[in-house]
Amino acid sequence: MKMHGGRDFVRHMPGSTQTFKKGESFWRIVHVDPWLLLALLILTGTGLSILYSASGTSEFMIKRQIIFFSIAYIGMFAIAQCPVNFLERSGKWLYVFGIVLLILVLLIGVGAKGAQRWLSLGFIRFQPAEILKLAMPLCVAAYLGSRALPPKLKHIGGCLALVALPALLIFKQPDLGTAILVTASGLIALFLAGLSWRYILGSLLLVVVASWPMWNFVMHDYQKQRVLTLLNPEADRLGSGWNIIQSKTAIGSGGLEGKGWMQGTQSQLDFLPESHTDFIIAVLAEEFGLKGVVLLLSLYGIIVARGLMIAWRAQNHFGRLLAGSVTLTFFVYVFVNVGMVSGILPVVGVPLPLVSLGGTSLVTLMAGFGLLMAVATEPKKTQTQT
Repeated sequence: MKMHGGRDFVRHMPGSTQTFKKGESFWRIVHVDPWLLLALLILTGTGLSILYSASGTSEFMIKRQIIFFSIAYIGMFAIAQCPVNFLERSGKWLYVFGIVLLILVLLIGVGAKGAQRWLSLGFIRFQPAEILKLAMPLCVAAYLGSRALPPKLKHIGGCLALVALPALLIFKQPDLGTAILVTASGLIALFLAGLSWRYILGSLLLVVVASWPMWNFVMHDYQKQRVLTLLNPEADRLGSGWNIIQSKTAIGSGGLEGKGWMQGTQSQLDFLPESHTDFIIAVLAEEFGLKGVVLLLSLYGIIVARGLMIAWRAQNHFGRLLAGSVTLTFFVYVFVNVGMVSGILPVVGVPLPLVSLGGTSLVTLMAGFGLLMAVATEPKKTQTQT
């Protein structure tokens, strides 16, 4: 018998390889991180209240969101039960499955509003690109976690190939916002693996050099228009510049204190487009002012900080890379949405996580937190003694 801190101890029965550990916490047994769960529940409740106002008190939207939240939480708890070594083994298969579905989207996918992003099963349609938001960090973390770090040049090339294939397929749909998020999840894992700064600076230089041919030969006309609108939204006030102008107006009119819940004029009088999805934080800014925005961003900050702490405490390279990638990709979600709504980034169709009206994207986000909880509650390895 070996004592641990006076209370915890490991007992090993003679002639047996099984180890019994006494004093295991309830939260570790059920594979839930309580602080992360608390922050997510608070954000969920906050998101529902904001959505209720942004949707014009639509009970249908609230009921729909509650249903998807229920599915998402069930999915999160289910994924949290998976052993970390199982997640490591399954990452590549989920990646391959996602690639196959993305190819099917291009061949037989369902189109809407000029984009072909969905597969239809008759009773439901879904967006396969969402699968890659989970498969990408899982696959890259597994690929790098089984190798010596920092990664060698050939392994960096392998990671870039893993990232590029789904990113190009998603961009082809076209869906620039999701392509950015999927790319970010893979590159973040590569960065956390100890990527040399000379590679990072070289990549940035390559992006600058490639910007001209991308603008002329790769980007669609509507994507170019988004960039031009970012630089000068007043050039087409009643057309492409309308969204960002109304968003800035809503944010500015809220001031420090805001106008009060459901009292915003821009959203309630339908001046603000997509107020229940991409531009929902403008509704919050108008109704609760700068104080409300700071509180919401602080809540996001708590979730990100907890996720990074989980990554720091992970027991192996795979767990650290996976948790870090999921957490920082969540941060990218928030940063891109707030940036595009406030006019410092082009509008790329990224919703505000766990606040905007969502379906499959909401379930995918919560599944990512399930991965975090699986890493956080992984049974600690103990050395048995006779």
